[in-house]
Amino acid sequence: MAGQNTDDASSAPNGLLRGVLAAAVTGQADPVPPGRGWPAPLRWTRFIGIGRLPYGLVVNVVGIGLTIALAAGTNSLLATPQPFHPGLPVAEPVRLIASIAVTLPLALRDRHPLGAWRLSFVAIALVPADRWLGGPYLPAGLFAAIVCLYTVAVRCPRDITIGVGLLSLAGVWIKDAESAGGATVVVLLALVVGYAVRLRNTSRMQLAAQRRELIEQEKRHQAAEAVLTERQRIARELHDVVAHHMSMIAIQAEAAPYKVEAVPDETRKDLSEIRATALDALTEMRRILGVLRSEDGAETAPQPSLERLDELVAHARGAGLTVSTRLSGDLDGLPPGVGLTAYRILQEALSNAMRHAPGSRVAVAAVREDGILRLGVVNGPPGDGDVPVPSPEGTGHGIMGMRERASMLGGEVSARDTPDGGFAVNATLPVKARDAT
Repeated sequence: MAGQNTDDASSAPNGLLRGVLAAAVTGQADPVPPGRGWPAPLRWTRFIGIGRLPYGLVVNVVGIGLTIALAAGTNSLLATPQPFHPGLPVAEPVRLIASIAVTLPLALRDRHPLGAWRLSFVAIALVPADRWLGGPYLPAGLFAAIVCLYTVAVRCPRDITIGVGLLSLAGVWIKDAESAGGATVVVLLALVVGYAVRLRNTSRMQLAAQRRELIEQEKRHQAAEAVLTERQRIARELHDVVAHHMSMIAIQAEAAPYKVEAVPDETRKDLSEIRATALDALTEMRRILGVLRSEDGAETAPQPSLERLDELVAHARGAGLTVSTRLSGDLDGLPPGVGLTAYRILQEALSNAMRHAPGSRVAVAAVREDGILRLGVVNGPPGDGDVPVPSPEGTGHGIMGMRERASMLGGEVSARDTPDGGFAVNATLPVKARDAT
């Protein structure tokens, strides 16, 4: 513990020394925040047009304007004889250089706050205002220094701000001890107010970052939940397809011995075992389905296939779409799982077209060739006078569901914008040919 306290005690002066060195030479301020908005107290300027301009541009223009005005005023002040303090006459080039030196930091402080403070510090230290006017500081230079101190505290890390404060306090006491007390209060006030603003801005940025992270996490959670929900729905639908086949196996195994007069006992036993195995499998599938079913009841309607494609197209036309179809190949002989998946993909794609491109022209294609079923739904932009319907909150996972269904069969789905402002969904699904019996 003693060693640790010694290290802390020795590190404190080192930290102050590093802060002073950074303030004087090596330190850099934070970059200008991108996309700065207007502060709330100044948003009323939108009503007079100024508030519609970029805030950073206005700040720099005002800084340049103030610099020119204060430099001209300072030059005029130094050229005017002072009735209560007849100071030394100041040559015109000296007046001009001194006026620019003490006010130029105002034009630089937004882009280069630390550099502006350094220039202000040097200018105030070198300009002999007491011999010219009788006071230690030129009024414009004092104003510029206060603004630079505030900006440094807002835009620089704590160590640099402390270093700037130490150098500024040392400077005012060396410059003029009589006015150093009041100057110390002014320096500390500017730094404290600026650092308080920095803390507030930092807290807001951290809260905004945390809020964005929470939103991203919520989106990822919704996407994962949508995938699970879609998989459950797929499993429920495919259960009916597979259960039908298992039932047929059980029925055929039970009926087979009665179709032939003389069936060997061993064959009867095998058929009986096939039937029992099919029934056991059907029972296990019903148990699985009981887990997947939602509380609002089981879905008992027959699972659709491309045989009901005409219903989908008719519904889309009834919703205002102009739909053309291109069908090719043996679409009636698709395996049930492939037919169900194809139907759901086309259903989702047409629903998206109805929602996001009402009144548009839609081309629907379903082509089976070379063991591949190719699906396509391409819609144009919304029709004249038709307004797309925004997706409800928490939705927007339809394409993800289509891809889940296609990948289950070893296929794939692509979705992209078209050059004319429409949208295209294309899918390829492998079709396994049935063995001839």
